[in-house]
Amino acid sequence: MNKPKVIVICGPTASGKTSLSIELAKQIDGEIVSADSMQIYEDMDIGTAKPTIEEMNGIKHYLVGEISPTVRYSVADYKKAALNAIEEIIKKGKTPIVVGGTGLYVDSLVYGIEYDDVEVDIEYRENLENIADEKGLDYLYNEAKKIDEKAMKKISPNDRKRIFRVLEIYKATGKTKTEQEIESRQKDNPYDYYVFAIDMDREKLYERINKRVDIMLEKGLVEEVKQVAEKYKNLPTAIQGLGYKEVMEYLNGNLTYDEMVEKIKIETRHYAKRQLTWFRKNKEITWINGLDKMQNNIDIILKGVNSEGK
Repeated sequence: MNKPKVIVICGPTASGKTSLSIELAKQIDGEIVSADSMQIYEDMDIGTAKPTIEEMNGIKHYLVGEISPTVRYSVADYKKAALNAIEEIIKKGKTPIVVGGTGLYVDSLVYGIEYDDVEVDIEYRENLENIADEKGLDYLYNEAKKIDEKAMKKISPNDRKRIFRVLEIYKATGKTKTEQEIESRQKDNPYDYYVFAIDMDREKLYERINKRVDIMLEKGLVEEVKQVAEKYKNLPTAIQGLGYKEVMEYLNGNLTYDEMVEKIKIETRHYAKRQLTWFRKNKEITWINGLDKMQNNIDIILKGVNSEGK
């Protein structure tokens, strides 16, 4: 029995995923499921580059602006919501298109990885926070590396959230994150995923990133961060998002405006590089050139999806 087909478009930030996916959805009667760990939050629009109503062009988007920034949103939460959205789209007789640059979200679907929905142990979390403050995040990074070296190869030494999660999973379950992933990949996946990633010349990508940051600031990113910080007093994860934490540093007087702008651009370029590294580890991805004509890339996607390869 043929499994339902799901198209995935991933790649680095500012590579054109949104416009490509919307045009594809229009041509094949599709609907879009976001795979972006920041666009899930409400009231955080400019800094997460959420598509506007006009840009969506009548195409329904799922998992965009649905969660309060005060909520700790896990990969397990995402996978459950994304699978529900995919099933809803299929029941409508439409084609699901998963779009985003959060590699962990994409992998949770494509590989069927089950991340046990480990409850946050507040006491242990506070203990980790104290250790990070006293001994530095590097200390916890190395502790996590001793537990799960393979997982830590994919995690930045500055990624507080994911370093904590590796330690929390091990404490709560006695299993490493890598062990969990290996066990869950052995289960059957209900869909056939066709994964495409956008690549482009590095200098061109960096130019686009720099320009996007300038546009975000022109649209009112600083004001957006102010409003979010005032409206939501407790922002455990959301305020750590790219652009938001740098603006907070500026608002707190730790950076000048120019330093803030430059830091956002540098950190976003570094993030794009990490995204490309992550997706290049997936040998099943079909790469498309983000600088090519959009219709050419749509034709490549459709040819791949309609081939007899699966």
